[in-house]
Amino acid sequence: MLNIENKYGSIHISYGVLANLVGVATTACYGVVGMSSRNMSDGIISILKQENYEKGIRVDVVNEKLNIDLHIVALYGVNLAAIADSITHKVRYTVEEQTGFEVGEVTVYVDSMKV
Repeated sequence: MLNIENKYGSIHISYGVLANLVGVATTACYGVVGMSSRNMSDGIISILKQENYEKGIRVDVVNEKLNIDLHIVALYGVNLAAIADSITHKVRYTVEEQTGFEVGEVTVYVDSMKV
């Protein structure tokens, strides 16, 4: 649970809500087919639906900044560096604008590609 204190009181944001926010921003980027499970011990990488974004996203709080790890499935033939750059900017902007939390790092893992 993330907490924001201001002059009006406290705001509590669950990690699930934050994961959904990050997942929607990520899958809106060109070249992203979907999110993949971050746990490789599950075996086969499956494309996750919107309600399961938490499995493809990890959020850590370090020095009052959010570090976000994303596991994605990319579209074959698209420049992976461009996808990662687009995701990084969109996720950083969306999270900071919607929650007020500062984002430290956004790390993008391309776990699979789809034709």
